[in-house]
Amino acid sequence: MPVSEDYRPSLAHATLGGDFFDEVQPAEFPAHILRYRNQRWAERVGLGALSDAEWLDHFARFKPLPGSFATPLALRYHGHQFRVYNPDLGDGRGFLHAQLHDREDGRLLDLATKGSGRTPWSRTADGRLTLKGGVREVLATEMLEALGVDTSKSFSLVETGEELARGDEPSPTRSSVLVRLSHSHVRIGSFQRLLYLDQHDNIRTLLDHVIRSYMPDIWRDDPAGRALAFLEEVCRRVAVTGADWMLAGFVHGVLNTDNINVTGESFDYGPWRFLPELDPAFTAAYFDQTGLYAYGRQPDTLLWNLTRLAECLLPLAEKSGLEAILRGFEAQFHAAFSAAMLRRLGLAPAGDEAAGALVRMVWKHLGDTKMPFEQFFFDWFGGRLSESRAAASPAAGFYATDAFEPVFAAIAAHPPRPGVNLEHPYFAREEPCTMLIDEVEALWAPIADSDDWSAFHAKLADIAVMRGAYAAAGG
Repeated sequence: MPVSEDYRPSLAHATLGGDFFDEVQPAEFPAHILRYRNQRWAERVGLGALSDAEWLDHFARFKPLPGSFATPLALRYHGHQFRVYNPDLGDGRGFLHAQLHDREDGRLLDLATKGSGRTPWSRTADGRLTLKGGVREVLATEMLEALGVDTSKSFSLVETGEELARGDEPSPTRSSVLVRLSHSHVRIGSFQRLLYLDQHDNIRTLLDHVIRSYMPDIWRDDPAGRALAFLEEVCRRVAVTGADWMLAGFVHGVLNTDNINVTGESFDYGPWRFLPELDPAFTAAYFDQTGLYAYGRQPDTLLWNLTRLAECLLPLAEKSGLEAILRGFEAQFHAAFSAAMLRRLGLAPAGDEAAGALVRMVWKHLGDTKMPFEQFFFDWFGGRLSESRAAASPAAGFYATDAFEPVFAAIAAHPPRPGVNLEHPYFAREEPCTMLIDEVEALWAPIADSDDWSAFHAKLADIAVMRGAYAAAGG
């Protein structure tokens, strides 16, 4: 197959052994219609030269990639679902297809599936993914990546020609198989399973594998030291991702422990939504009737989940040391939140006091006015350099008040970030690119009604413009 010199396969996860996964076979689908191909990331991992036919062979029929797994691996894990422990989880409609390295930074990455058929962990489910679910995941990952969130990448989406029965959308509905590119699929729930089964030696095995594969800089010679360094690093990474969600106005929707990746990367998008306006009680999932995973509760939920990870490390480290690390999460989150605020506004640091004032003023303004969330960050990207842009915005009325003066002062106290380029065409428009639920439904409707994908592709092109505008300033 035509792989490039950038293609560097790996068998790293297989070295863990059979206690951690099951070898499985992919489903055979009646059709293979390529709906989305992430060429940008395919180039980065050395697979950009594949023809569409070869692409379908590897990412719909799941012919093994050279040098990677001969047979897919369904990963084993448990987890808390809405804080109720479930020992019957695992890869029920997906598997790890291959591992390979990122050309730019050498990271070990997974190519894993969603909707690829039944596994030993499917329970009563069919192991399939609806086409709408696949489209929604592509939209979520593209939008989050453009907004600077550390997220999995939707690598491939193929329509598979089956009719699926689902209770949460009109049925029968179309089927698909998704391949995501992720920086690991080891979850908090992967450790929880081993604790539940009293497999303390395997906890250490998995810990050492994760550190060597994903965070070698934190290696310590003693197991207790490794466990503490690992928890601290996971807490740091999860704090950054959680803060970035909040500043993107993003609600994940299902923050179960099996959906928290120990590398900190955000992944597995089901009932996600973006905020129309700042609302701590905003929820994404219709079944989250108590608001457990509401927007404003995401930081506390992440800490709750990290506490479950700490419990899994008790066979290796002292409780007091683990607890001390967990107590530091709040400070880590606040620091990450301030950094995310500066990044979203294209501002350089100007000291802790100035950053604290900026966070307080902006959050109060957004909460008091209930103005469109994304519009604010679009209007004021670049800080004081965007004063004339903001004055011409559809939201200008929110800024032409005495109450906004301290907000502007807090923004103006920070210099623009190097690389901010307000000459980019993205900033010549009046409104930002957004992904609210009504827009998602409007993108899906022509696909469902007449197999018209033009609006979907136009939206992806719009997101790409936004990504380019923010990337120059490190956003």
